[in-house]
Amino acid sequence: MIQRVYEQAKRCLLLDDLIVATDDERIAVCIQSFHGNVMITPEMNSGTERCNAVVNNFTGGAAFDVVINIQGDEPFIDPQTDLSACRVFSFGRGGNRTLVKKITQPDDLINPNVVKVVFDINYKALYFSRHPIPFLRELNQELLNEAIITTIVFMDTVPGS
Repeated sequence: MIQRVYEQAKRCLLLDDLIVATDDERIAVCIQSFHGNVMITPEMNSGTERCNAVVNNFTGGAAFDVVINIQGDEPFIDPQTDLSACRVFSFGRGGNRTLVKKITQPDDLINPNVVKVVFDINYKALYFSRHPIPFLRELNQELLNEAIITTIVFMDTVPGS
């Protein structure tokens, strides 16, 4: 699966570089087997921390305008739509940006692998959860939340760098 995600991401013309950051030796070996670019990081709590490790240890010393965290378990990522949508992040400065999409399948509401997000009136993310928001006693098609796509984009610098 990771090879498919990598190959799909490489097809996005907006990416200057692609680095898989992992703390799992098995993933690193897999990436190296097809000559992908990989960096082994210490064990970390989040993709944000892993992105920060890549930025801080990048050997080219290059500055980054945008860092994109692409989850390795997203085999159907489409470089022409999902990743190309990242061009909107070239406008404005600072802060984190998250691409979201509407949940359309009721099963996704209770699927812990689909992250849900609550926004304020200005679309500032207030809360992320792997559980339905609010808690649903019964699934109801009209109570669809928004779901995070798994592509998270950080402007300027990765938080904490």
